[in-house]
Amino acid sequence: MEKLRPHLALLFANAIWAMDFPFYTIVLPRYMGPMGMVAASLFVAAMLSFIPLGWQWARWYSANRRLSVESRAERPRAEKVDLADMRKLVGAALLIGVLRKSFLMFGLSRTSPIDGSIIDTLIPILVLIISVILGIDRFSRMKIAGLTLGMAGAVCVVLSGASSVHEKSELLGNILIISSACVSALYMVLCKRLVSRYKPITVIRWVYSMAAIIALPLGMADIVHADYANIAHHALFPTLFVLIVPTFFPNLLLNYGLKYVAPTVTSIYTYLQPVLAIVVSVAMGLDKLHFDTVLFALLIFAGVGLVLRSYSVHETPKSGV
Repeated sequence: MEKLRPHLALLFANAIWAMDFPFYTIVLPRYMGPMGMVAASLFVAAMLSFIPLGWQWARWYSANRRLSVESRAERPRAEKVDLADMRKLVGAALLIGVLRKSFLMFGLSRTSPIDGSIIDTLIPILVLIISVILGIDRFSRMKIAGLTLGMAGAVCVVLSGASSVHEKSELLGNILIISSACVSALYMVLCKRLVSRYKPITVIRWVYSMAAIIALPLGMADIVHADYANIAHHALFPTLFVLIVPTFFPNLLLNYGLKYVAPTVTSIYTYLQPVLAIVVSVAMGLDKLHFDTVLFALLIFAGVGLVLRSYSVHETPKSGV
């Protein structure tokens, strides 16, 4: 069960992310601007990250309020973070907090949820490329073949945004989604050691608190001018969902999984996203599934399948930095 828990965490994290693609397209940009949603969701995630610490304090107070000072148990404290790691946490906040969320929000306001979720499956290949550049991994013939197939499929999905057949998808939106995938891959590789060193909730608390401080001044205008009357009448559940659920909870699960699982294996779970995103989007009438999109997705799946297969055939990758 101990070995299964990180994989279950990654499974649920990617299931939540797949669900949020259709809901984001409902809210953005009709009811709230992309930067406002970035800032608001980061602020909510930062507030949620303090709930476990507040709960510990409440339990301590309840158990010790009637005891003398000498007999009280030691107060619960947040996990201490080394000063040397603070710069890394700021970098993590910029990557997974501000940049990923910004690219994702602006991208989904200009593309379809199905195209966005398929492009996001490039993450395992991007993790491989970054790992090779940093000397953590190395190429093989099978990896190069998989890389070529996957990138070809991704380029086709991105360029399909310029087609009149894909009326809900734009080229710029697809480019922003692929930028979001690049940032996610960077986080998985560069922050592996940081996540392994501290509790997942500690990393989340610092990362999203810093990210919220950075993003709030940038998104305040969108928050102030959001269409709250129409949100209350027509989009209350989708808005609350994207504000509360997809930022804090899946990233907490991601950090827990990344603590015990290699970055390349962690990234495999992105393949769950397009399947659920397609089902939800089509069921809600937000998108249509095109035949060419299925072919492009199969290209990406085949490419990543070759990359993952290469590890069992040739070598096991080293741990992240």
